[in-house]
Amino acid sequence: MDPNDTRIRASVRSLTPYVPGEQPKIPDLVKLNTNENAYPPTPAIRAVLDSLRVDDLRLYPDPECDALRARIAAATGFGCAPANVFVANGSDEALRLAIDAFCEPDGSVGYVDPSYSLYPVLADIRGVARRPVDLWPDLAWNIPAGYSASVFFLTNPNAPTGHLFPKDDIRRFCESFPGIVVIDEAYADFAGSTCADLALALPNVLVCRTLSKAHSLAGLRLGWLIGQTPLMEALYAIKDSYNVDRIAQAVACAALDDPAWMRANVARIVATRERLAATLRSRGWTVFDSATNFLWASPPPPQRAGDVFRTLRERAVVVRYWSGPRLCDYLRITIGTDEQVDRLLAALP
Repeated sequence: MDPNDTRIRASVRSLTPYVPGEQPKIPDLVKLNTNENAYPPTPAIRAVLDSLRVDDLRLYPDPECDALRARIAAATGFGCAPANVFVANGSDEALRLAIDAFCEPDGSVGYVDPSYSLYPVLADIRGVARRPVDLWPDLAWNIPAGYSASVFFLTNPNAPTGHLFPKDDIRRFCESFPGIVVIDEAYADFAGSTCADLALALPNVLVCRTLSKAHSLAGLRLGWLIGQTPLMEALYAIKDSYNVDRIAQAVACAALDDPAWMRANVARIVATRERLAATLRSRGWTVFDSATNFLWASPPPPQRAGDVFRTLRERAVVVRYWSGPRLCDYLRITIGTDEQVDRLLAALP
């Protein structure tokens, strides 16, 4: 992009884009870098796909996802109604629309640092101020008294660190915060914890969920927000006309109709996560406690995280590495199958 091309908005010309995890084309690859689920989604999806009529694709999908919203509401509990649900083309669309709906041009976007690196990019796209809150080095709840922003994103459990914030701290923060709090629960099924009840009880709280992680549907692009009706109405007022396609709605309904399959996969991943964490610690690694489907870990000296990352890649095992000053000592390792984890352990230098 030409930084001098004034036809392009200044905020876009100066933007450092979000960089998604690599999708490498390496034969016999062990791919542990993008937190995809190691196991397939419910087999009920196959029956849904087989039943879809090609002729129906000439018709627009339900613009308000009524059937899917009803299933999400039922799965959420806490008295959630379909009117408390907004469905999006992936949780990333939901995050972007939250800024569009609740952040004025002179507003600001807050988030903890480190966390999901899309948040500052979304702020930069809109040309609004960033207001990060430093979590380093102890990862404690360090949001200062009197802190404010138009929209605050809180990933819980956090990524890339994997830790879970205490719910009582979150509640107190939301009750005193003047703006909108979006609690991004992409990994919440692995933690067995949710703040959906806060979103339904407090007028300034949204909870964001996705089918990408626990439900093994990262390729589908389906997410949603839960919150009180006035916030949902604002989001529906600004969304694309048909933002969730017909196939995605049908597949998502099938996935939510089989929660036992999802919970069984989650249990397998959690068991493998604890085994991997224990093995790495026995080898001298520093491993953060995780409530997700990944580990945040640092190799023992004199090994360096960047060197381990490159060695693993040469051995057809890919994990996630960031070279920034705070993150460069750590690797984020997605929890794969037991076989994949064994290959990772064998490939470690």
